[in-house]
Amino acid sequence: MEFKELNISTEIVKAVTDMGFVNPSPIQEKTIPPLLEGRDLIGQAQTGTGKTAAFSIPLIEKVEVNGLTQALILCPTRELCMQVSNEIKKLSKYKKDIKILSVYGGTQIVKQIKSLKKGVEIVVGTPGRLMDLMRRRVLKLSDLKIVVLDEADEMFDMGFRDDMKFILDATNMDRQTCFFSATMGKEIVEFSKIYQNNPISIKIKAEEVTVTRIEQYYIKLKEANKQEALTRLLEIHKPKLAIVFCNTKRKVDNLVESLSKKGYLVDGLHGDLKQSQRDQVMKKFRNTTIDILIATDVAARGLDVDNVDLVFNYDLPQLDEYYVHRIGRTARAGKSGISYSFVAGRDSERLRAIERYTKADIKETEIPSLAQIDRHSEISIIEDLTCKLENFTGSDKEKNILIRLMEKGYDPFTIAQVLLSEKLSQINSQNHEKIAGIDTKKEKNKGNKNQDKKKSSRRSQDSLVTLFINRGKIDNFDKNKIIKALNRLGKVPSNKIGQIRIQKTYTFVDVDKSVGNECIRALNNKKIAGKKVKIEEAKN
Repeated sequence: MEFKELNISTEIVKAVTDMGFVNPSPIQEKTIPPLLEGRDLIGQAQTGTGKTAAFSIPLIEKVEVNGLTQALILCPTRELCMQVSNEIKKLSKYKKDIKILSVYGGTQIVKQIKSLKKGVEIVVGTPGRLMDLMRRRVLKLSDLKIVVLDEADEMFDMGFRDDMKFILDATNMDRQTCFFSATMGKEIVEFSKIYQNNPISIKIKAEEVTVTRIEQYYIKLKEANKQEALTRLLEIHKPKLAIVFCNTKRKVDNLVESLSKKGYLVDGLHGDLKQSQRDQVMKKFRNTTIDILIATDVAARGLDVDNVDLVFNYDLPQLDEYYVHRIGRTARAGKSGISYSFVAGRDSERLRAIERYTKADIKETEIPSLAQIDRHSEISIIEDLTCKLENFTGSDKEKNILIRLMEKGYDPFTIAQVLLSEKLSQINSQNHEKIAGIDTKKEKNKGNKNQDKKKSSRRSQDSLVTLFINRGKIDNFDKNKIIKALNRLGKVPSNKIGQIRIQKTYTFVDVDKSVGNECIRALNNKKIAGKKVKIEEAKN
């Protein structure tokens, strides 16, 4: 089905085409016709299904340009308000003179009051600011044709039930009422019964979100190799925009710092940032001032950015539905996308739970080797130079330099090699670290003695615990210093210390489970190599 088959105006079809849409998503196909007919509706759909356009298109079709507020959308957050408002502006591009206003806290109310007094047909707002404007008698809801509660479950979770009731009680009885929500708990269902008349119920299942147009992969790896794996995949794919999801704010900050030092254009988003800081980060991401966003799940819902072509689950999400919200950030507006999930330690069970929940086909893949990175770089250079050669119009300046070099006895082939070597060194300037088993061959077992050792090593892994230390190579750490500290401070014999993996700014140490807690107690806040350390059990 195409949009023009949904009985919508040519102006909307043209705007939709400009936005890159060809076919409506399942939620759009199922909700637009009944909403155009004036039916009340409950739409249950996850983020990333296209629900904003699903209610915005009928809403735009219904309003008349007369300065009266005829459509109202309630949103839980300021950011979602802005996103919904921007979407409506794009969709109403060819509908002349329709005025849209978004209202939310944290901004000057005076400008919003002036706009409302001049006349606004569509208002998008958070409950608190909407009530403020209603009490000031500048927002009048007696002429509403349609009201939409977007992310209703989140508004209930945030304690907005009484605010929503206050607003809806002030609207006219003959308005059309729509609820859109990712989940429909008993409280929302009971609340909707008060304000809706024989609503049609539409539910889009999670698997319809995750499977369509998203290639999903997972990589089994060690926690210590996650950052190296991430940089290699970024180098292979060269995404226009990418989002990396972590489970902790500390990990977001550490990853932003580390990738920035490697030359990536990156910033972070998590709950400790003020709203103004979050807005600034999102502005940079939308404007492609940065091309990699590192975020906690605070960004998974309500984050609406087109052209995100790569999503990483650096840590697997703690809840199944968060996986849907995360990877739903890609494959927007009918485009395709790719997601990678890093599976470390005991994450395999978590992955299986996600697969059962989404019914998705998540394929296993491996970390790209350094040899693959090199081959990919060569192919990229050939493609880049081919394009430039086909479109090259030389000048006398380049010719004169080349002639002078040839007069000195250098042939053009050697000159080209020198220039290519410089280009290759620029591409491979990120100093990748070798990964055992990926870039180095595993030693072959010789005789039964070595095989027994390997089996013994595998068995011993079950009795080990991995510790995280917040210091690394830049702190002048080496294995001998760590072993000596464990021996001296933790009274840990060397035979109870396993693998030590020292990264640039942090270190992982495997120790016998029987001494794990003692190591943490004895070494935490103590000095190693003259540096005070924090030590804790690694969260895999």
